[in-house]
Amino acid sequence: MIDLVMGYTAIQSIALWARENDMLLHLHRAGNSTYARQKNHGINFRVICKWMRMSGVDHIHAGTVVGKLEGDPLMIKGLYDILRLTSLEVNLPYGIFFEMPWASLRKCMPVASGGIHCGQMHQLVHYLGDDVVLQFGGGTIGHPDGIQAGATANRVALEAMVLARNEGADYFNNQVGPQILRNGAKTCGPLQTALDLWKDISFKYTSTDTADFA
Repeated sequence: MIDLVMGYTAIQSIALWARENDMLLHLHRAGNSTYARQKNHGINFRVICKWMRMSGVDHIHAGTVVGKLEGDPLMIKGLYDILRLTSLEVNLPYGIFFEMPWASLRKCMPVASGGIHCGQMHQLVHYLGDDVVLQFGGGTIGHPDGIQAGATANRVALEAMVLARNEGADYFNNQVGPQILRNGAKTCGPLQTALDLWKDISFKYTSTDTADFA
């Protein structure tokens, strides 16, 4: 793992080394807020995502929507599209102002991490899809029954939600989504424990990264 603040030339050098040594390169984005959240100066994180994809990193923290990392849902989807798609069309609500054909340039996997837990799974799947790394740190290690139980709870919650989505359920509904998780917890003790622990934890704030167009 490397950090964004190590510098752009160093990131490219490490990316080349990682390729030569068959290693995945994870980029943590700590420090980006000093210039990415300002409307009147600095660099938007959409640009950083584009640069990091061009630099050759394998995955990067790109927002959670419902976790502790700040982010407007549409803006976060724009970041994910920049990292994952091979061609981008103009999409003003997503903050994409130009067409971007990526040709054969390799994709970069977005990572959702920071304040996320299994009780938010219906929201995570809705906003971020399943072509994403869902990195539950405290949401795994903080499980009362240990790390293995935490990992089990997260996996069962994800599988239950993806299955419900694929079957056509209205899983994003605030009544349906939590019920899907409760149903899964009936046969999974670790999931029930996790839901009991984290069910009321959420982060509420007004995002500064919103669409710039009228």
